[in-house]
Amino acid sequence: MHTTNPTHRNLDDEGKLVLRAALSILLLFHGISKLSGGIGFITGMLQGMGLPALFGYGVYVGEVVAPLLILVGLFTRPAALVVLINMVVAVLLAHTAQFFTLNETGGWALELQGMYFAAALAVALLGAGRYSVGGAAGRFN
Repeated sequence: MHTTNPTHRNLDDEGKLVLRAALSILLLFHGISKLSGGIGFITGMLQGMGLPALFGYGVYVGEVVAPLLILVGLFTRPAALVVLINMVVAVLLAHTAQFFTLNETGGWALELQGMYFAAALAVALLGAGRYSVGGAAGRFN
């Protein structure tokens, strides 16, 4: 039989907030860099693969819009799925050669992308929690 201890409260919602904030704030730095420096290198890679340069503008959705939605907790699960797709595309476009390599300190060469992917997957599975604009019972949270 499971009993609850009234002196220990559940911190799930606080944990979800920390996870959402860490993922979105760190990813927003990449988005801000693209807003200020442009996405010419991304559109160039896409064109080099025979894809329309227009697809490059999706990076703004994946690195600016989706992280902002995750941060405030609105449409959190779909926004986290957008980040997942963004990470897969980033790895396929720019990092495929590093997939099975280690960096100079012995870590996986794609550990940053891997952490973004894992955090976005966790947010997509867990939802936003009660500390969000959409609230814990929000349809997409």
